[in-house]
Amino acid sequence: MLNIDPTTTVAWKKLESHFEEIKAVEMKSLFSKDSQRADDFSIFWEDFLVDFSKNRITKETQQLLLDLAEDCGLEEAIKSYFEGESINRTENRPVLHTALRSKKNDKVFVEGENVIPEVFEVKAKMEEFSNAIISGKTKGYTGRAFTDIVNIGIGGSDLGPAMITEALKFYKNHLKVHYISNVDGDHVQEVLKPLNPETTLFVIVSKTFTTQETLSNATTARKWFLDSASKEDVQKHFVAVSSNVPKVAGFGIAKENIFPMWEWVGGRFSLWSAVGLSVSLAVGFTKFNELLEGANKMDQHFKNEPYIKNVPVQLALLSIWYNNFFKAESEAVIPYSQYLQKLPSYLQQAIMESNGKSVDRNGNPVTYETGNIIWGEPGTNSQHAFFQLIHQGTKLIPADFIGFKESLYKNKDHHDKLMANYFAQSEALLMGKTEDEVRKELTAKNLNEEEINDLLPFKVFQGNKPTTSLLIDKLTPESLGKMISMYEHKIFVQGVIWNIYSYDQWGVELGKQLASNILDEINKRKVSKHDNSTQNLLKSYLK
Repeated sequence: MLNIDPTTTVAWKKLESHFEEIKAVEMKSLFSKDSQRADDFSIFWEDFLVDFSKNRITKETQQLLLDLAEDCGLEEAIKSYFEGESINRTENRPVLHTALRSKKNDKVFVEGENVIPEVFEVKAKMEEFSNAIISGKTKGYTGRAFTDIVNIGIGGSDLGPAMITEALKFYKNHLKVHYISNVDGDHVQEVLKPLNPETTLFVIVSKTFTTQETLSNATTARKWFLDSASKEDVQKHFVAVSSNVPKVAGFGIAKENIFPMWEWVGGRFSLWSAVGLSVSLAVGFTKFNELLEGANKMDQHFKNEPYIKNVPVQLALLSIWYNNFFKAESEAVIPYSQYLQKLPSYLQQAIMESNGKSVDRNGNPVTYETGNIIWGEPGTNSQHAFFQLIHQGTKLIPADFIGFKESLYKNKDHHDKLMANYFAQSEALLMGKTEDEVRKELTAKNLNEEEINDLLPFKVFQGNKPTTSLLIDKLTPESLGKMISMYEHKIFVQGVIWNIYSYDQWGVELGKQLASNILDEINKRKVSKHDNSTQNLLKSYLK
């Protein structure tokens, strides 16, 4: 991948000049001048309609952003990405979560070896295992079929599978799936409290099998299980997704119940691998595979489609336009589906852990903004929470609206009301409400002039707030796979243009190291030298 400071490119300089010309443009005027605007700034692809016409862009903006992608070597970067080059240079690893959803006859090489046969070998093992648990063929230590699955992991070993399991709840089978992530002991006990050890299967997900939170929670779960069973029974109730076979075996897990992880898959992009075992158990392997197939379709779209009609590329360029030129610090993700309630949390990790970097690929401090603060909640709940800030606050907050044409339970009355809000909110953010419109409204309510003038400033909406609308036919495993893959590739494009390494996360490590040292002090009840605040807090805790 090329190491190019984006601010030195011709396209960036042109964008800076263009921004000064366009920064105050009213999107309403753009629509009034161009009856084809919605068509020109929309992408129809399979069951997706991506409408980004309600953004502060013109065709010139779009072309200059495409020029920026070209100046920063996006085409070469995409090729390196898919061909397994070590684009995660600080860890000397390829970034190949895309290989996990490749077709069986594809070839993807890591250090000269085609990894696809091994990927399909693991998928076959997942399928066999899932089918045996779901059907009741594989039973617990007392001969009873499993009823509950507990996934123990953290970060990418939890957020991805938990989000997917919640999103595909409509398709789930009889198994109840639970997730333990936080090292908070209360969290562990609350999950374990209603479970029966005879019918509970634990899936421990940790690449190194050394992650403090995961190992602590797994050890507590094992002790809970051993209150009713013997050590020999652990093999029937605990499985692991890990690359550290000796550690897993030492825990008491049978070798045949270890599902491998690969160094070329980052944790936050690993749900497509055996990390998704809990998803496969929840909805069946066939549905899990449909998720992979959807992701692969988006991979091909991203890899092959011209940038002008390439969904992840366009979304990434919009994000850069707002982040680096409008200086918008955050983006909201608003899914109009309760099934997607965990999506913003999942994207927080995927995006903020990837692109929260302050040095470029040369190791130099960046002179421009990188990363985005991601947040959100499902509509319509969010409309009664933080939408006031988006509508009338002082911050510019671009938002993605995600909606579906069809509800899964086919309750048309509810779905029409939900989607009416989906359409209305983006229109309201675009159009706002002028002083004249407010005056007419208040006059119609028979308010006098003094009352009208008093209320007027509070009821005016500036509008001109940018949104992108993603309208999908139906929430299915395949459409969900496409959407998650879409955001993954958006992350990649942003990282390429910002000239940063998106696939390491060294910033996570410092807190871990300090926590380990402080835990030792807590255990010894002896506080070492810290800053004055930390020292006082520790002493208070140990009293």
